[in-house]
Amino acid sequence: MKSSSAEKFDNSRANEYAQQSRIALAGYDACHDLAACMLAASLGQSRPAKILVVGAGGTAQEIIAMAALEPDWSFTAVDPSEPMLDAAVQQLQANDLLHRTEVHLGEINDLPADQTFDAATLIGVLHHLNGDEPKCEILQSIQARLKPGAPLILAGNHYAYASQPLLLQAWGQRWRQQGASADEVQAKLGKILQGADPPHSEIAVQTLLHEAGFGEATRFFSSLFWGTWLTCKAV
Repeated sequence: MKSSSAEKFDNSRANEYAQQSRIALAGYDACHDLAACMLAASLGQSRPAKILVVGAGGTAQEIIAMAALEPDWSFTAVDPSEPMLDAAVQQLQANDLLHRTEVHLGEINDLPADQTFDAATLIGVLHHLNGDEPKCEILQSIQARLKPGAPLILAGNHYAYASQPLLLQAWGQRWRQQGASADEVQAKLGKILQGADPPHSEIAVQTLLHEAGFGEATRFFSSLFWGTWLTCKAV
């Protein structure tokens, strides 16, 4: 059964994702570039590695950035939304990366239980899952497929949106900066308030990671509500 979070990412959203995501997240490409750099620093450069990319649909930007930096890495891309995964496959084809990527439509738990990875990414996913239980479950599913001590890049929104009115207004101004009308800005603000459930603080992010079997996380990128961390599976 398709999850409710996957149902949000239909054909219309997949078609606009590349443009919309770069407006909603100022520094979208920098975030993905730095994620690749942090993984390379953690794993050691120029070494073969198998990377699990959870929620890979849309731009496949994390794979593109990692592949450009490390030619000996291979990828397993997982996403429950067929339109989003199709969009990612188009980007992988355009960048000649399909031969380095296994693509799976579905959930992490659909992968073979004995398949293990040297590292993983979960970018832009956690805040689309309602409640702490599914957030912890997806982190636990990733943790179970990582080798001991393997790194995870976690990125997404944190803070309850309504608790940060200045950030929320600045986020609306970001859309205005990109040409949105006043009515469009208000529609975007209404949508973000109703459409996601991010962890309510950085402490909440750390708690979820600890409960799922990860160690302390290092934050290395921020943009308004967005945070990006590197953590490792506890040994």
